Amino acid sequence: MEKLLIVDDDEGIQKQLKWSLSNYQTIFATNRQAAINALRLHEPKVVLLDLGLPPDTANASEGLKTLEEIIALAPFTKVVVITGNDDHQVALQAIANGAYDFYQKPLDADVINVIVDRANNVSTIEKENRVIRELAGVDSGIIGSSDVMENLRMRIKRIAPTEITALLLGESGTGKEVVANAIHKLSNRKKKPFVAINCASIPDTLLESELFGFEKGAFTGAHRTTKGKIEMAQGGTLFLDEIGDMPFNLQAKLLRFLQERVIERIGGRAEIPVDVRVVCATNQNLQAMVADKTFREDLYYRVSEMVFAIPPLKDREFDVLILAQYFLLQYAKDYNVKVQGFSDSAVNALKSYHWPGNIRELQNKIKSAVILATSGQVTAADLGFEDIDETSSPLDLNLRVVRERAESGAVSKAYALADGNMSRTAELLGVTRPTLYALVEKYSMQLKSQEA
Repeated sequence: MEKLLIVDDDEGIQKQLKWSLSNYQTIFATNRQAAINALRLHEPKVVLLDLGLPPDTANASEGLKTLEEIIALAPFTKVVVITGNDDHQVALQAIANGAYDFYQKPLDADVINVIVDRANNVSTIEKENRVIRELAGVDSGIIGSSDVMENLRMRIKRIAPTEITALLLGESGTGKEVVANAIHKLSNRKKKPFVAINCASIPDTLLESELFGFEKGAFTGAHRTTKGKIEMAQGGTLFLDEIGDMPFNLQAKLLRFLQERVIERIGGRAEIPVDVRVVCATNQNLQAMVADKTFREDLYYRVSEMVFAIPPLKDREFDVLILAQYFLLQYAKDYNVKVQGFSDSAVNALKSYHWPGNIRELQNKIKSAVILATSGQVTAADLGFEDIDETSSPLDLNLRVVRERAESGAVSKAYALADGNMSRTAELLGVTRPTLYALVEKYSMQLKSQEA
């Protein structure tokens, strides 16, 4: 249940608002200092503020000062000011000073509910948008706040406006294509195509035609002239992923393109000039491959004008939690489920796991966990970490957290044992059906009755 702070010294108004806004956990304050104390303690999304507060109940001066302090302390809080019928100018002044909305007495339960619900929904949406913008890095799309990622972002910003060829080194799943896309988005070519091709996923016999294109009649099945990926990236950026898997005989043709910026389609004789920025990536040791004569030395030096080492997820400090929250918000929206965060056990599991599959593995786990979650929080079990002790967190000294986790866990287990039958679930728990439904609603659990 969402918290709602009501600042009003009139006990009659307090009782009326508490009755009218029964869907909220109402917290009351009667003066400015009490309001600020409650704001710090409860951090409500929405505040209802009567401008006529003591010691100046006949005027709005104390209420406006309270508004000023609330906005200074919690700028994203939605403050709805309550005014008398003749306080229209004061209400406008409050709006100008940062209030979200105003409501004129006398109170109407339906209207005040609509205003508070709207303010609460707007606050929720704005918070999600802020989180996503902060996590995604509006300028680059690279998520994370660890030192290595901050350094990576700084280097990308430096080289993006240039035409230098970049080589991205990193394990599979570390986000090399995301980095390549960031270089493109921050470059002068951002309005032109970003074309990616994975050299390891295309058979050797087809890779040349995919890259360079072919003329009509060049080989059996070539019924029309077709542009390759290089031509399709004209004016933009070409991303060659897993370049270490490129056939040795094709490397010479790629080197000529990089040096001369011209190509010849298969079966063609004309040289076609192409203006593209090239970014390459691999999870292999190209220097070792050069020593083994499986990768051309001249091509290596041509593609490695600037080298970026993309760290594995296990070396990125607490970025795993930032990435996990980003993916959770994304998939909760995609699948329209009310999952908002992670339990303590899930956080412990995310931090302690070594993530051999890197970001791709994390992304897949979060996606499945969001779908499987039966409460408002993803648990370690939802993530597939069945052996994580749900009671191992040092935060469990908080009795409210312990009680809520125990209740929601018991409901989930009983629901599973009852095969989705709510009556049977209530019997197993020893509670009435209304109590069970109240618990389901309290913890935002995604349980649906299987009863006919």
